[in-house]
Amino acid sequence: MAETYAVRNIRLCTKDCLCLYVCPTGATDTENSVIDTDRCNGCGACAAACPSMAISMVPKAYPPQQPKTIEVINALRSLAQRKAQAENTAALLPGKLAAALEKSNRIMLEDIFRESGYMLPQSATAHQLLEDALIHETGDAFPAEACRALLKSLDWNEMIDNHS
Repeated sequence: MAETYAVRNIRLCTKDCLCLYVCPTGATDTENSVIDTDRCNGCGACAAACPSMAISMVPKAYPPQQPKTIEVINALRSLAQRKAQAENTAALLPGKLAAALEKSNRIMLEDIFRESGYMLPQSATAHQLLEDALIHETGDAFPAEACRALLKSLDWNEMIDNHS
């Protein structure tokens, strides 16, 4: 079984369809623009042939996150909190500049979480983030049941380390 599979970025796809001719399993499909991951053998021929670079090879399992010291974790949380506050403040202001500030702070916040490992669903940091959210988040707006369901459904690829 291959360690990777192909995914297509529909926004980049120019429908030149060279992937159809090189895929040995017929997993590429231009009808719905989705690559059938069950049929994909992970050979990468479609990604190599794609002239618009719309096909990427994605690992089936990600490596464990690097451990982080409590100082780094606290700095990440502080930075994320400031970006979230800036996003919320910009949302209250009128105009296109405020909308751009709101969106840029959201993107930076997502980048902070992604770079720190919180957006890899199978990582221990994501598990810890969900557990912390259940403990600290209150109010009707917080989706506690969805958070519990995620904790039960995700396959964790690391030992959970309670470092907070």
